[in-house]
Amino acid sequence: MDTPDVAVVGTGPNGLAAAVTMARAGLRVALYEQAEDIGGGLRSAPLFDDAITHDICSAVHPLAAVSPFLRGFDLAARGVELLHAPAAYAHPLANGRAAVAYRDLAMTCAGLGRDGDRWRRLMQPLLDHSDAVVGMMLSAQRTPPREVGAALLVLRQILVHGTTLTRHRFRTDAARALLTGVAAHAVGPLPSPASGAVALLLGHLAHGAGWPVPRGGSGRIADALADDVRAHGGTFHTGCRVNDLDELGPVRAVLLDVGAKEFVRIAGRRLPTGYARALTAFRYGPGAAKVDFLVSEPIPWANPEVGKAATVHLGGTQAHMWRVESRTARGLPCAEPFVLVVDPAVADPGRARPGLRPVWAYAHVPHGDPRDPVALVRSRIERFAPGFADTVVASRGISARDYERYNPNYVGGDIGAGAMTLRQSVLRPTPRLDPHTTPLSGVYLCSAATPPGPGVHGMSGLLAARSALRREFGMRSLPSLEPSGRQWRVFLRRETD
Repeated sequence: MDTPDVAVVGTGPNGLAAAVTMARAGLRVALYEQAEDIGGGLRSAPLFDDAITHDICSAVHPLAAVSPFLRGFDLAARGVELLHAPAAYAHPLANGRAAVAYRDLAMTCAGLGRDGDRWRRLMQPLLDHSDAVVGMMLSAQRTPPREVGAALLVLRQILVHGTTLTRHRFRTDAARALLTGVAAHAVGPLPSPASGAVALLLGHLAHGAGWPVPRGGSGRIADALADDVRAHGGTFHTGCRVNDLDELGPVRAVLLDVGAKEFVRIAGRRLPTGYARALTAFRYGPGAAKVDFLVSEPIPWANPEVGKAATVHLGGTQAHMWRVESRTARGLPCAEPFVLVVDPAVADPGRARPGLRPVWAYAHVPHGDPRDPVALVRSRIERFAPGFADTVVASRGISARDYERYNPNYVGGDIGAGAMTLRQSVLRPTPRLDPHTTPLSGVYLCSAATPPGPGVHGMSGLLAARSALRREFGMRSLPSLEPSGRQWRVFLRRETD
């Protein structure tokens, strides 16, 4: 094979997005992956039974449905179907009570009783400006937003729902918990501006594009991206951990889907001292401890309405979530941590077989926590679904510490590739005018350690590729990514500039 023009290190969603873009631009692309299979956070595999697919990292993809990159790529046209449960997410409470977020906003508001109108007043304006809100939050965050009104709307609500003022916006425990459970996806102290932004983004999408799961598992997204790379001449090298940039040969551009710590490891001796020091000071958040269950029947939630949602937040009241998430961020283990549960077969019945179905769960734990999470997570589910333990056929736990061994980008189990503080939500991983460039000529960062941050959206990869195309190859326009070859440059500029 001829020497490639571009090397991409890491095949998570951002590395694949970068590779797709560069290959579509007519460049020879080689990808390097330390694992034996590609996909990073999109990997799926059978764990206990060959007929049952489990999502190893991410399982539910609200951002995949709205990402400018993935919309341009057109997953549906490539056979990737995003499926929806009857409800987007649910939040069980004590005594069999629960709050449920349906895609139908009116149905959600009706279920929230006297807080229904307040929920509508929060979510409807965000839905009315959803394209602008998504475009702003999934951008490089270095230029003024195109729609000032949408930006002011988001800022105003962050100042409320990213602070303790949010406790006064709802009258009931149900509504408070329903929003706080979404805020907890920021994986850090609550409340905070970062958690408020996450709550607004993901919260309103629940009533818009939804919180879908891919038919057959998250790996289907990775497969579609990889197929397109191969179709345009790209090559994959798996089981190949890059330890030094010299190993990549004389390529014209290197795009690294790696975190700050891995970048220092690979390129440390080349990096300017100040930049290396800034990367070393990059902060990491709490860890995620993962449990995969194989169960014999749907989760027996005490409140049957909870079973209509593929995604369930086990966090209790707003006050409890504020307490345990803030303690966890300080490194203190909690007996009743926040747990995120996904029963993918609620949205995708094909993921189940008679008497067997997968259940996916994360617990938020202190950074680097070494504990096996199986018993902890099982007991949290059992509290809101009595009898769940009796349905478990098999289980597997991965501690926060072991998650980093599985994927070096997950430092201490931080699946967000860096703490979502106010500063690090924008200035990731260091303050630079173009956050995807580095001091090294031709070397770019395209991981979740760069804007717009965590999530399966591919935008960090796209934005890094755009920068590399302009700087290294003199290409001012992005290529078409659609299977039909239709141009989408105008759409892309509107959403990401």
